[in-house]
Amino acid sequence: MKQVTASVTESRRILPGILHRSGRKISGVYLIRLRCPEIAGEARPGQFVMVNCGEECVLPRPFSIHQADGEVIALFFNVWQDAKGTPWLARRKAGDEVSLFGPLGNNYTLNPEARRLLLAAGGIGIASLRFLADSAVKRGLAVTLLCGTPTKHQYPQELLSPEIELVPVSEDGSVGKKGLITDFLPEFTNRADQVFACGPVAMYRAMAGMPELKGKPVQVSLEMKMGCGLGACYACTVKTKHGLKQVCRDGPVFELDDIIWDEVDLSI
Repeated sequence: MKQVTASVTESRRILPGILHRSGRKISGVYLIRLRCPEIAGEARPGQFVMVNCGEECVLPRPFSIHQADGEVIALFFNVWQDAKGTPWLARRKAGDEVSLFGPLGNNYTLNPEARRLLLAAGGIGIASLRFLADSAVKRGLAVTLLCGTPTKHQYPQELLSPEIELVPVSEDGSVGKKGLITDFLPEFTNRADQVFACGPVAMYRAMAGMPELKGKPVQVSLEMKMGCGLGACYACTVKTKHGLKQVCRDGPVFELDDIIWDEVDLSI
């Protein structure tokens, strides 16, 4: 884990704002690239960084590592209109400096015998899964990415490697398949050796009850409110079949069947 001051190389809005189902307004979805070779060289898919988001934010904010390439990492994140941290980060321009530390947490684990992967990204879940998809493609693995959003505003396909099979899903049917990711997961599980997911808790609860996933290796990335990111404050504790675990230190990647989902706050 490194504490570094990174230089912004790019910052832009990728998707427009929407009203989140929680009632909170997202003013946009941003992609920011940071030159920090100390972190980029160590980062693994599924890990995250803690970013110090200005003087108004007492605590750092966690962000999944969206990409790591050479000396640069990328972060992909919702900008919450009523927040302080994400609007501050979205206002950074090329040449600005950002203080952060990482990489933190555990990473997604590919089984040596896996050849076909199914990735399920709900909401902002692509933020974590893009790094995994890129790594898998470099290893010659087949990757299918189910990407779900409420409306037509999807993660741009031109940002993805052409080897990735993208299956868009929208709740209003404006693009791709109409419904939720969990409505279509059963169609794709049989041809996958491993399943990886990042999304809201409600999505994981639905997945935990799917007979098609029983006996299938499924890893999920769990987002929680964090105070320190280092396991000292216990703010991100969850109940698992192996006792209490901390998302920042023991996660954020867990086996789907390890988490006791009825004990996890649905507001996460």
